[in-house]
Amino acid sequence: MKVVCALFCLVVAAAAQEFIQTEEIDSYPYWYHNPEHLRYRRQLSADPETGDVTYRHKVADNGHLFGTLGSRGDAAFGKAGYKQNIFDDNRGKLDATGYGTHVISPYGSSNHLGGRVDYTGDRTKASVDVSHQMHGMTSLEAAAGARWPIGKNGDFSLQGTYNRMGPFQDYGARAGLNYRF
Repeated sequence: MKVVCALFCLVVAAAAQEFIQTEEIDSYPYWYHNPEHLRYRRQLSADPETGDVTYRHKVADNGHLFGTLGSRGDAAFGKAGYKQNIFDDNRGKLDATGYGTHVISPYGSSNHLGGRVDYTGDRTKASVDVSHQMHGMTSLEAAAGARWPIGKNGDFSLQGTYNRMGPFQDYGARAGLNYRF
């Protein structure tokens, strides 16, 4: 019985779609332009180089909602999320982000959900990003680095990275000695 009702609703909806005539609106009604009915203007900004449209809205004391709409080549994308500052004091700065993306391209579409944690200290930085493609693989990106001063004009730095996407893994390390004469 449920299948019959669902099938009937589907047929009625499809038939209604076929018989609806589209109308063109020549002008907007008066109340649309009336200053009394103006709504809060969103804080949208377009990047002049890429044409991406971004949105940012502060929430509570240390958080904000964000979103981006844009395109790259034949693909269009949308990204939205929430970023929260956990602490920013003598220990350093710790930010946490949760996000979701949707990409539409000629090759299909994909959805990703993810989270990111970033730490920045006086001489250290670290980040971890985990994302999951719906009906697909989970990826993990981790990076950490530190810098130690040597005398007045130099410093030694060490960085490490780890990337995993499904069964594929990648490790990286880099050391550097900078001295300014």
